[in-house]
Amino acid sequence: MVDRAWLLSRFYRVAYQAARVYWFFVHPNKRGVKCVITRGDEVLLVRHTYGDRRAWELPGGSIKRGEEPLAAARRETLEELGLKISDWVALGDFFAKHEHRADTLYCFHAVVDDVSPVADRVEIAEARWFSSATPPLPTGRFVRRILSMSEGAASRAAG
Repeated sequence: MVDRAWLLSRFYRVAYQAARVYWFFVHPNKRGVKCVITRGDEVLLVRHTYGDRRAWELPGGSIKRGEEPLAAARRETLEELGLKISDWVALGDFFAKHEHRADTLYCFHAVVDDVSPVADRVEIAEARWFSSATPPLPTGRFVRRILSMSEGAASRAAG
């Protein structure tokens, strides 16, 4: 019997490659969220089952049509990690071109107590806590930039 999560994760890999071909020709404008989730001096990072599967990324994903960025952050962390987080702080947004797409990424930060994420095995190969000061290598393209946005927000709040 084939494991459903294993089969779907393979589908995601193929779909991601097909999307990259589409992006190459169409150059779409996309909107997404990235979520900095911290507990103490640790940050939660994930490795996806598609794309660069070695890279550690911040949780997040695409914003659905008509969805507000904050709602997308809440939905993505619930879907990908089984975490229901309601108290988010907006860190800001930025525009980036990546893989032939034009992305606007909305970034959010949440502080949690001792929680254990339950990774959705279809999208997330692994979810782990790491020191915010020294995230593992390799990290995704925007991880360090977004973590510095989070540190800047914390410094402004403390000062």
